[in-house]
Amino acid sequence: MEDAPFFDDLVNGWPAARAVWVHAEDGARLRLGLWRPDDAARGTVLVFPGRTEYIEKYAHVAARLLDRGLAVLAVDWRGQGLSERLLGEPLTGHVGRFSDYQRDVAAMLAVARAEALPAPVFLLAHSMGGCIGLRALMDGLDVAGAAFTGPMWGIRISALMRPAAWAISWSGARLGLGHVVAPGTGPQSYIATAPFEGNTLTTDAGMWATMQSHLHARPELQLGGPSLHWLHEALAECRALARRPAPDLPAIAWLGSRERIVDQARVHDRMRGWPLGRLELLESAEHEVLMERAEIRDRILRVTASFFLEQAGAPA
Repeated sequence: MEDAPFFDDLVNGWPAARAVWVHAEDGARLRLGLWRPDDAARGTVLVFPGRTEYIEKYAHVAARLLDRGLAVLAVDWRGQGLSERLLGEPLTGHVGRFSDYQRDVAAMLAVARAEALPAPVFLLAHSMGGCIGLRALMDGLDVAGAAFTGPMWGIRISALMRPAAWAISWSGARLGLGHVVAPGTGPQSYIATAPFEGNTLTTDAGMWATMQSHLHARPELQLGGPSLHWLHEALAECRALARRPAPDLPAIAWLGSRERIVDQARVHDRMRGWPLGRLELLESAEHEVLMERAEIRDRILRVTASFFLEQAGAPA
């Protein structure tokens, strides 16, 4: 474990993380960020970001959790952020197998042990991180509670186009085109290049401008559309997870009413079948609810932190 860069200039006065390089068991180099509260921590939150994201983006989330006495450990998944990119074209989102992300989870847990981060442990997972997190929970990730935001338990594709998405993503990989960017996406970063008007991520112009400023200041953090191979792996993983019962632990999922990235029906179905789970709907919110308007962000982080502390048996 070695020190890694953390871009303090991006976090606008929020606390900086201690960033480290680690290697997953297959050798992939990953960047992790660790925030510790000033006083003794009451637990640890593992942050599983979404596709295209990076640890600096979660500094404001870490700040709110630190205020509640919780340590935070976040990851740049393989293929994004400053972690090792997997293709010669670094802007294409790619993974060999979706299960490879579980190697990244294992590397996170090794750091948590090495740093003696305090129990209990909680999970906060967004979008693709929600898919990775659900798999980890089903495979035995030991947490006291989990919170999901816009979880990718299905990808929003019209019923008419879904068979085509399966066929194109499957055949592309077998024709040696698995590295090609999936249809409907682009080779450039969506946030860095799209206008605020009509964007599918947030209704908050200030947060949109902040996210754009990050990627313009540090273009090495940018990521474009996913590869055909990533799309096929993601579709297969979502289908496999949908066939399994919910984990036996308390969970809360947050979903924007204007969600246009993940399949809303899959989120509703999962939470209806989660005996210890509940779904919280956020009126007029887009996909990145933690990057939404202040009142939405504040509600999510206040309720989620209290939810975690309740599971820990600590005063909320």
